[in-house]
Parts: sequence; structure tokens; C-alpha cells
Amino acid sequence: MHATIDQAHIAIRARNVTLSLGTTAILKGVDLDIAKGESLAILGASGSGKSSLMAVLSGLERASGGSVSIAGVDFGALDEDALARARRGRIGIILQSFHLLPTMTALENVAVPLELAGHDHAFVRAGEELSAVGLGHRIDHYPTQLSGGEQQRVAIARAMAPEPDILFADEPTGNLDATTGAAVIDLLFTRQRAAGATLLIITHDPGLAERCDRIVEMRDGQIVAERRP
Repeated sequence: MHATIDQAHIAIRARNVTLSLGTTAILKGVDLDIAKGESLAILGASGSGKSSLMAVLSGLERASGGSVSIAGVDFGALDEDALARARRGRIGIILQSFHLLPTMTALENVAVPLELAGHDHAFVRAGEELSAVGLGHRIDHYPTQLSGGEQQRVAIARAMAPEPDILFADEPTGNLDATTGAAVIDLLFTRQRAAGATLLIITHDPGLAERCDRIVEMRDGQIVAERRP
């Protein structure tokens, strides 16, 4: 099941994607098109395969079968080095566990990946993005000195700083209280719209899913429903 989108406007295209670990089938023939600039929620219970699908679509995991193309590039045809190059600067990923480096300040956490990618003025860019997420006054603080919501905002700044075309967010409010989570989601949509990026959110929260342009529901490794809120 997939919406038909003109090829020129497709950010992500998946066809008959399967993923198996040993004898366990995790994804069972997923078809999905995501348009450039679209926000899409993948909704499903724990174990439905939604995080595995995100891992395959973002190039973090290789599909066992089928094809995945990102902006017209066939990810299945790339070796690991080429895949890393294809992802760099094009794809931003926000995980619920933040994954900030504890020995680095907020500014360094955002700037160092930019530096590694060869970005000029990495620290200037990082400071601008942290200011955009309301943390301009916290740039010299370490993760342990920041609240959960502030750490997640640093993670958003880190993902957005390279100005990626595609943004993946896996349960981005999973470790946050309701009020902080709502503020983080507002910020995520604001930054996505400002950048014109494609946003894919993995969630089990129907309320969050309803804020997206389109909702895809997964169950047992397959897409079982698709609708626009």
C-alpha cells in the first residue's frame, strides 16, 4: 500500500522492503513513497517494525530484500563508505535516547559532527542552531547539566545543523514529560518547515501522528493503513 507521488517529488521510495534477523521476519514487503517536504508519521505498537523501517530507510540498516532509494539514489547499491557519504549532510536522525557525548559541551556536540563532515565555520553554525532551539545561553553546558528537554533540543540542533533534506525522529519525546515533549515537537515542526525538510516521525502516540501531513500505520512488519489527518 503506498500513495503515488510524481518521481521528481519523491524524497524516499521503498519497494517490497523486507528485513530478517536470522529466521525472524521483521519487515514483510513494505511499499512506501514519501514526498519532498512532507511530514509523515509511522504509527504502531512496540514490535510492529516501525523503528526497523526507519533504520532501513535512513541507511542505518540494510534491507534483506527489496529496494530503498533516497532522492533518487539506490541505497542498496552502495557499499558502507558510499552509504555514509550519501547520508552525510542529507539525512538527520533524532533518537529518543539523545546520544549526546557526555565529555562535550552542547556547542561541541553540535559542531564536531559538522567539522567531521568538512563544514566551514562549524562552531558558528552550531551556535546559530542552538540559538534557534532556544539554547543560546546553554552552549557551554555539558549534557549532565541539561534537563531532558534541553538535551533533546541539543539533539534536534545537531540533526538540523547540516541542513539535511530528510529528518528522521524515532520516538523523539519518549523520555520527556508531556509539557516538555509538546514544546520539543513544536520546535521540531518549526525547524522542519523553516528548512523545507522531509520529516519522518516514528511514534506510538496518535496525538503526535495527527500533526503530520500523513499517517501510516504498521502492524507485524507491514503497513496496514494510510490516511491524511
